[in-house]
Amino acid sequence: MMIVLNIFVVLLLFSIFFYLLSVVVASFCIYSATLTRKNKDKWGRTVSIITERTLRMDDIGMEWQKAHDRCKKDVHIVRDGINLYGEYYDMGYDRAVIVLSGRTESLRYAYYFAKPYSDAGFNILAVDSRCHGISDGRYITVGFEESKDALAWSRLLAEEYGIDTILYHGICIGAASGMLAITSPDCPDTVKGMVAEGMFPRFRESMRNNLIERKRLMFPVLQLVMLHFRLHTGHSMRRGPANYITKMDKPLLMIHSKKDKYSTYDNAEKMFESCPSKNKTLVSYEEGDHSMLRITDTEKYDSAIAEFINKNFN
Repeated sequence: MMIVLNIFVVLLLFSIFFYLLSVVVASFCIYSATLTRKNKDKWGRTVSIITERTLRMDDIGMEWQKAHDRCKKDVHIVRDGINLYGEYYDMGYDRAVIVLSGRTESLRYAYYFAKPYSDAGFNILAVDSRCHGISDGRYITVGFEESKDALAWSRLLAEEYGIDTILYHGICIGAASGMLAITSPDCPDTVKGMVAEGMFPRFRESMRNNLIERKRLMFPVLQLVMLHFRLHTGHSMRRGPANYITKMDKPLLMIHSKKDKYSTYDNAEKMFESCPSKNKTLVSYEEGDHSMLRITDTEKYDSAIAEFINKNFN
């Protein structure tokens, strides 16, 4: 009887050990696949997720780029030892928008969002965020270091190109980057407002919802992914735009889908309500995927941006 019991205990301990090992390995693999890049073949200047909709967005964006290629200037900055690259479309205006794309997307994705701004008399700065396109970087920091990069790009526009009005247009992590930048004490006065699509409150919620959708084990995988993030970046997924929007006093346009699976609409409403800006607007979509709202209803999207600009900057 003792032999059987001992065998059972040993097997149980081995099972627990291998279970814990599998969880640790799974969490590291999820973190590595989601938020780290070892080489520039990953998240380069191509369409990252190929669907009929994303290919259509890419085609429309490339049409805009080709029509404005004569205005393009390749730009480069170095921040925190990281080379960052972008394309500045200088059409002779004294104001510009910096398009901050989401995770996995390069500056090529930004072309798709340029038209409503160029139509409104804005130059366009499309950037490869760290870890994307041809920019350097290994770790995505979900807005923390990216926001400091956005401030560096803002200073470039003001100091080298004489731009006196800058807007941020951020998508997902790009929206988080913009929100942290525009509420920073170091934000230049030239940054006047922001448009945010699919902005999450904290990346912890987005990661949690992603795991739920993929039917992955929640505990302790989420906590271990957050630990990997903290160890590699020095930042916490427990903080994000929801912690900073309470200091946002400049014009803000939030665009959000009520069916966003990752950055849920109820959180968007809470952030909007907590924003003290006297010039804020929340435009909701009944349909539409995360970061795919302009292609869902282009007229509604572009009209919202035009109205935002006319109200606050004309």
